Amino acid sequence: MVTKLLHTRYRVKDLEKTVDFYKNVLGLQEIRRHTSGRGSQLVFFKAPGSDEEIEICKFDESGPVIVGPDLTHLAFEVDDLEKFAGESAAKGYPLSDGPHKTSGGSAIAFIDAPEGYEIELIQRGKDL
Repeated sequence: MVTKLLHTRYRVKDLEKTVDFYKNVLGLQEIRRHTSGRGSQLVFFKAPGSDEEIEICKFDESGPVIVGPDLTHLAFEVDDLEKFAGESAAKGYPLSDGPHKTSGGSAIAFIDAPEGYEIELIQRGKDL
C-alpha cells in the first residue's frame, strides 16, 4: 500500500537555468544534488511547509524534452500574489495567465518555468 508521496520529477535540458528559477524565482530550497547510477544529474527542491520534494533531472540520453501545452503543472501557495507577480516579472518571468478570482475568494495565476512547465500560484482567500 502507498503511504506517502515523496517527490515529483521533471526532466529538463538546461539544468542550471531551471535550478536558478526554482531557487531565485520560486524561492525553493535546494535539498541535495547528485548523479544517479545511470548518469542522470538530479537536483531536489522543497517548498517551505511541504514534505514532498521536486526532483529536477537532466538526462540527455533520454532524448529531447518536449512539454506539451496543459500537460502538467505544479501548484504553490503564495501569501501575496500581486507582490510575487511583480517580483517574478522583474526576474524575467511574468504571469502567463491571471490572476483570476475564485468563488471562494482565492486568486490564481500561472507563470511558465524554463522549458515550458507551467507553475500555478494560489493566494488563499481570507475566508478559507
